[in-house]
Amino acid sequence: MTEPATLSLTGRVAVVTGASRGIGRAIALELGSRGAAVVVNYLSSPDKAGEVVAAIEAGGGKAIAVQADVSSLEQAQSLMKAAAEAFGGLHILINNAGIIRDGLIVRMKEEDWDDVIRTNLKSTFNCSKSAIRPYMMKSKYGRIINITSISGQMGNPGQTNYSASKAGQIGFTKSLAREVAEWNITVNAVAPGFVETEIIENTRQEAIDYILRITPLGRMAKPEEVAYATAFLASDQAGYITGQVLGVDGGAAMM
Repeated sequence: MTEPATLSLTGRVAVVTGASRGIGRAIALELGSRGAAVVVNYLSSPDKAGEVVAAIEAGGGKAIAVQADVSSLEQAQSLMKAAAEAFGGLHILINNAGIIRDGLIVRMKEEDWDDVIRTNLKSTFNCSKSAIRPYMMKSKYGRIINITSISGQMGNPGQTNYSASKAGQIGFTKSLAREVAEWNITVNAVAPGFVETEIIENTRQEAIDYILRITPLGRMAKPEEVAYATAFLASDQAGYITGQVLGVDGGAAMM
C-alpha cells in the first residue's frame, strides 16, 4: 500500500503579510513547520515579528522578518525583493495584511473608508503584482492566497468599508486566477468567519453576536484552523485549484 503524500512545502519561499500576530502569525508558523522559508512581514511590531521568526527557527525552519507598509507599491516591491535575495526565490504569497474601522456609514469618516480600502485591498494588488513579475512568472510557479472574510460574501452591518475591501479581494482573486494560469500560478482565497484574534477586541459586540447566531458550529475559529486551509492551498496537492474561495466559517456562509 502506498504511503499517503505529506503536505510538504520544503524548498518553497513564502511571504506572509501582516504576519506578526493573529491569523498571519498562525499562517507563518504553519508554513514554516511544513518546510517553507518564511518572510514574516510586519508594519509596526518588530518584537512580535521577531517572536514568530524565533518560533519558526526553533522548529528547525528558516525565517526572516521584514518591515514594509504593503499599502505602498514601492515597499511591496522591496519586500518581495528581500524575500528573493534572502532565500533564492519566491513561490508563495499570502495577502493577509488588514485592518478594521467599523462604523455605520452615516457616521463613517472618509479616512476610515480610505484606510481600510488601501490597507486591505490595495495591498493585495501591490503585493501580487510585485510577486508575479518577475519572480513567479520567471519560475513558472506560484501560489497566491488572499485572506478575505465572510463579510465580503454576506456583508455585515457597520462594515461597509471592510466588506467592500474583502469582496474586492474575492473579485480580484477570480480575475487574477484567469490572468496568470498559463504560468502555473494559482490564485485562491480563504474566507474566515470570526476568528479568535486581537482584532475581535475592536469589533462591535452586536456584530460578534450576530455572526455566532448564524454560525451552525456556534463558535469562533481558531487561527490555526485558517492556517491549515491556507497551507493546503499553498501546496502542490492544490495545484489544480484556482479562482476559488475556501470558507473557514463554521458553515455561516453556506449557499
